[in-house]
Amino acid sequence: MRSEIELTPTKTVASTVWRPRLLLPLAFTGGLASLGIEFAAARLLAPFFGQSLFIWGTLIGMILIYLTIGYYAGGRLADRYPDARLLYRIAAAAALLTAAIPIVSRPILSLAQSGFAQVSVGLVLGSLISVIVLFAAPVVLLGMVSPFVIRLRIRQLETAGNAAGAVYALSTLGSILGTFIPVFWLIPTFGTRPTIFILAFLLGIISAAGLLGGGRRRLYLLLPVAIAVLALFGGGSIRAAAYGVRLYETESAYNYIQVVKVGNETQLVLNEGQAVHSVYDPTSDYTHAYWDEVLLARYFGSGRAPKRAAVVGLAGGTIARELTAIEGPVRIDGVELDPKIVDVGRKYFAMTEPNLHVTVADGRYWMATQAGQYDLILVDAYRQPYIPFYLTTREFFEQARQHLAPDGVLAVNVGRTQTDYRLVDALSGTLTAVFRKTFIIDTAGRFNNSVVFATDAPASVEQFRARAEVESNPKLRPIISDALDAGNLRQAHPNGIVFTDDLAPVERLIDDIIVSYIRTTR
Repeated sequence: MRSEIELTPTKTVASTVWRPRLLLPLAFTGGLASLGIEFAAARLLAPFFGQSLFIWGTLIGMILIYLTIGYYAGGRLADRYPDARLLYRIAAAAALLTAAIPIVSRPILSLAQSGFAQVSVGLVLGSLISVIVLFAAPVVLLGMVSPFVIRLRIRQLETAGNAAGAVYALSTLGSILGTFIPVFWLIPTFGTRPTIFILAFLLGIISAAGLLGGGRRRLYLLLPVAIAVLALFGGGSIRAAAYGVRLYETESAYNYIQVVKVGNETQLVLNEGQAVHSVYDPTSDYTHAYWDEVLLARYFGSGRAPKRAAVVGLAGGTIARELTAIEGPVRIDGVELDPKIVDVGRKYFAMTEPNLHVTVADGRYWMATQAGQYDLILVDAYRQPYIPFYLTTREFFEQARQHLAPDGVLAVNVGRTQTDYRLVDALSGTLTAVFRKTFIIDTAGRFNNSVVFATDAPASVEQFRARAEVESNPKLRPIISDALDAGNLRQAHPNGIVFTDDLAPVERLIDDIIVSYIRTTR
């Protein structure tokens, strides 16, 4: 079997020595770029389609299909044209196409989101087509690199295993670093699009170096320069504001974050922008949404204002601010997974209450390791439209129960449509398996939510009404009036549904609700 040098006898001595030395670095960089692009792709999709289990499944499946095509095509092409220059041209094309992803992603994903919503295609197919359009070509080309490098490094049959093993080892090492470096450093520090440009730039440098050799081939030195120019002019906003006037946008390790202004109200919008996670209106103590109803938890418990409360899913601190404004300086422990959301809450949502202690942590971990004893615990940890499944299970609610006072109340915000209460039923059914009494109040305001209350206190609908009707705090009267008039206050009973850590099909249930909603609104 002839070597790469023997196949190209007209090359300069410098180039024939230099190119083979770059083969293994190219395999390493190709592995780094392919995994880095996969994680960056998820972040590009999140502001438009979210980050559900199904989106991740679609993305990973399609990336694997592209790599499979690349492996096969690269092996066939390498056997037919075993020329290092062709390999570096393939890598150069992959670098340029990768650098183009951040520039073309916004118009393509915006069109996909709006177009698929109009024809009711749905999240999975919409994200599938978007991934095909954006990532197919560069990832297929990256998949061609490893088999091509193996073919060029095989000089004798006796050493074929060693040649292939070295390539696979370095490519896999690159993939490992392509997992950790973007996730733990590049994306949180610089953002998704700069991360993609950095990966493209690294690939472009290796490709340009491999194509050097005199004459016009010096023009390939312009490849990394071209990628740098694309990065310089490929900035701008990640996506247009869903509505209102955008005050701020940023990316974090967990979310794409937008702050928008609508009239007097500032709103926190995350990821694909299909829900409002916090509101702040300096002219009103009320939100006219489910945060108001949470303040009624006392009537299921002791009947008195809570002395200590916990909020799992603090976001911009809406409930902490409202609870403080209406009930006074209640001691509040707020738990929020995303530290950038905490910063946004303090800057844009007046989350500066001295009685609020903020902890940046996962809600389930915090509940198991740091929680105290509370009169009220609110669970409001949506990543719209989904709730993390491990915050909906019997095991989690049993943990929360251990941190409630004997007459304390657990409140859970649950999304729904105007007519589909299946998620409300699922969570209320699970809560009835843990607590003695469970109640539901539908929000009387602008969002389709219900608040499910659970307690071990001897509560009843009649007791709630009796306590609410004699409430002396005038600030609570408007909330009480709305709840009693339009909240459909009712007690929940066991319904055969109990989510557990082993089986909590939250995402499938919510997707069914979305599909049903689409069908009924056509």
